[in-house]
Amino acid sequence: MRCRHCATPLLQSLVDLGAAPPSNAYLTAAEMTQPETYYPLKVRVCHNCWLAQTEDYALADALFTKDYAYFSSTSASWLAHAARYSEMAIERFSLNEQSLVIELASNDGYLLKNFAAADIPCLGVEPTASTADVAQALGIPVLREFFGEELGKRLQNSGQQADLIVGNNVYAHVPDINDFTLGLKAALRPGGTITLEFPHLLRLLSHTQFDTIYHEHYSYLSLYTVARIFATCGLRVTDVEELSTHGGSLRVYGCHVDDGRADSSAVANVLQIERQAGMQDPGAYLTFQTRVDQIKDNFVEFLIQQKRLGKTVAAYGAAAKGNTLLNYAGIKSDLLPFVCDAAAYKQGKFLPGSRIPIFPPAKLKELQPDYVVVFPWNIVEEVIGQNENIRSWGGKFVTAVPTLEIR
Repeated sequence: MRCRHCATPLLQSLVDLGAAPPSNAYLTAAEMTQPETYYPLKVRVCHNCWLAQTEDYALADALFTKDYAYFSSTSASWLAHAARYSEMAIERFSLNEQSLVIELASNDGYLLKNFAAADIPCLGVEPTASTADVAQALGIPVLREFFGEELGKRLQNSGQQADLIVGNNVYAHVPDINDFTLGLKAALRPGGTITLEFPHLLRLLSHTQFDTIYHEHYSYLSLYTVARIFATCGLRVTDVEELSTHGGSLRVYGCHVDDGRADSSAVANVLQIERQAGMQDPGAYLTFQTRVDQIKDNFVEFLIQQKRLGKTVAAYGAAAKGNTLLNYAGIKSDLLPFVCDAAAYKQGKFLPGSRIPIFPPAKLKELQPDYVVVFPWNIVEEVIGQNENIRSWGGKFVTAVPTLEIR
């Protein structure tokens, strides 16, 4: 395999997580009698541009289907994050009723509804019908297709270049990152701004966040690599912020390469942090597999121990993170009988691979498990706050990544 950005042969493995079905391919009761499609889940690292990337197996249209089950609005903390961003962007970029904001992977309208409420014209691009339906019900116009250079040029030619292009947790999800970035270039008005948020590869490595690896995440990104991709496509990273979301993310600000704005000192600072962490050195990636296996082994050992002690364990959050962990560890319903989730769209279905049933949160009160494993550890405090009643019967919360922790 060659690098998706620079075509350099990929010789180094970051991690091999075996094979698993797509992490958001939740099963209905009828589908439980049918076979599932498994794809190898391996990540390699390019020694030229340092793009970490999954091996080529799964096609985007097999992952982001019409019944895609991730709805951004399920998380209250993420809605608050989107509202804060919208307020900041409107002020920072002086957006008004003459502006245009385009969000790529606009999902269920969780972010664009803030711009619409401020009477700022907006357009969503979202290929999954399940989420696009919700956004359109809010009055947000949505193009139901994948974004790339062809669509970017179509928007350019139709006079729909954006003053602000937003991409939250989509840049890592695109199989052809060069084509996507060229689309950004075409769809951006002169003087306009791009903001992209994505999990920072530095945090994935330092905190062994292997459960954020799944087929829908084709790329695992550093600022160094993103700046290189931007430059190749006629764009420039002009500012960057470090965020706490998703276990540690970056928000990069981009513009046309000939834009007159000076680069923020934050760009050089983050690049220096990455260099000091050795992210342009093969050695930084060598111990990851061993640390992943230790986390997996500790979690399996915990579940087996509780079963032998006669304790009951359930889970909260039918999240992609949990599916990566469960499928790599080979955990089934004999060790983890059920998972609860607040998203009505997932309730009554089954996790891909492990086939563990998904129930509403009320099931926790009904069955009163001794331990509740929180799979979306990035919002663990929010989950605990919403389910504090678990402590009333002596229940405890558990997270498995980066280390097994009982709360």
